[in-house]
Amino acid sequence: MKSYDVVVIGAGPGGYVAAIRCAQLGLTTACVESWANDKGEPTLGGTCLNVGCIPSKALLDSSHQYQQIKQEANVHGITVSGVSIDVNRMIARKDTIVHILTQGIAGLFRKHKIDWLQGHGRLLSDNQIEISPVTAAHGEMTTVSAKHIILATGSVPMQIPAARIDNKLIVDSSGALAFNEVPRTLGIIGAGAIGLELGSVWNRLGAKVIILEALEEFLVPVDRQIAAQAHKTLQKQGLDIHLGTRVTGTGTNNRQVIITFDHSGDKQQIIVDKLIVAAGRQPNTAGLGAQEYGLQLDNRGFIEVDANCRTNLPNVYAIGDVVRGPMLAHKASEEGVAVAEGIAGHTGHVNYEVIPWVIYTWPEIAWVGRTEQELKERAHPYKSSAFPFMASGRARAMGETTGMIKILGDEKTDRILGVHMFGPNASELIAEAVLAMAFDASTEDIARTIHAHPTLSEALHEAALGIDKRALHI
Repeated sequence: MKSYDVVVIGAGPGGYVAAIRCAQLGLTTACVESWANDKGEPTLGGTCLNVGCIPSKALLDSSHQYQQIKQEANVHGITVSGVSIDVNRMIARKDTIVHILTQGIAGLFRKHKIDWLQGHGRLLSDNQIEISPVTAAHGEMTTVSAKHIILATGSVPMQIPAARIDNKLIVDSSGALAFNEVPRTLGIIGAGAIGLELGSVWNRLGAKVIILEALEEFLVPVDRQIAAQAHKTLQKQGLDIHLGTRVTGTGTNNRQVIITFDHSGDKQQIIVDKLIVAAGRQPNTAGLGAQEYGLQLDNRGFIEVDANCRTNLPNVYAIGDVVRGPMLAHKASEEGVAVAEGIAGHTGHVNYEVIPWVIYTWPEIAWVGRTEQELKERAHPYKSSAFPFMASGRARAMGETTGMIKILGDEKTDRILGVHMFGPNASELIAEAVLAMAFDASTEDIARTIHAHPTLSEALHEAALGIDKRALHI
């Protein structure tokens, strides 16, 4: 039986990063991964790289460029005719990007001498793992031992009884990344990040998109002022978003999907060509051996861990989507690094108070820290300021004037409590706010920091100036 210092189960953004950091710290490391691509070939990267973060952003970029050329080029004096979309080429581009990045991880494993154990990992004890091959062609069942085990098995799409996925007409988020043509009508269950992003892709390409969301409020975790503007903008773009709508059943006629739903007590039906179920994700612990070997789960199926991601089993850790906290790739990666450093005798740390969130619609939605509604609920004295992109010279030059940046500061100390954005490139702009909060900066610190002109980042500068009624351009 081969033995390692560390064996990681799962090679998503939490697992592969943990494995790399362990190897960098001189620990003999292996990573178990059962994922295979649509050709049946073993691959690394987990959900994020194969059917999540990366492919969805590739399609978002392709569809955004198509929309800009078709609808907005004339504003710049550019005349374009005969614009069309080749969906198969767009999907092929996405697949190429995924292949390059997953092969890149395999290269990093070779560079750091990490053993990639292809198969499904299951706990036999707190220091032994059974690895079963994905198929008979991928070898035989083996067992390895480890001084430390890191569980990074991620999450899977949540199934709902009212819409059973058949991967033909009713698909999950993975299936929505592989349509071979633009559906005329597309239903989506769930108006969270996944539903809005996938809806944006196919809406831009010409589908009539109808989103059914059970909650009465739009984007509950988002600051209300930002959410309201985003809701209005996305509706204007063509996303038909129905809040307070509970899907009660679905059926198919071999060509289309019949959706039955309840809206404020009124039962209705719609017929769509395709239906995407984007009702959320749940921790992936199936086949992990949790019950057999006493790994403690909470009532929602998450692996219970302490502040250092230790489970109740000695020398067994868990990170990422399979534990408490936001299901975000960058959160998983940071936990992987922290656990690796803890195992090696260093002091690993994750600051959960400054984890950025992004929704990749266009304009983008991004935030870090507390929302205004949270501060009100906690009766926390605060001051607030917002600066619209409409008043930004750079945004005006780009033709991207929708949205704003909002900053919340402590009324007494001026420490930044939260930053919220809806606008162009918000996914990149939020990093400055995260850095500022990580170092306990005040709104005045940002206000006194020189920002290049003309840039979109000036909007954050102006919002910070506005805390003390010193904004210069509104």
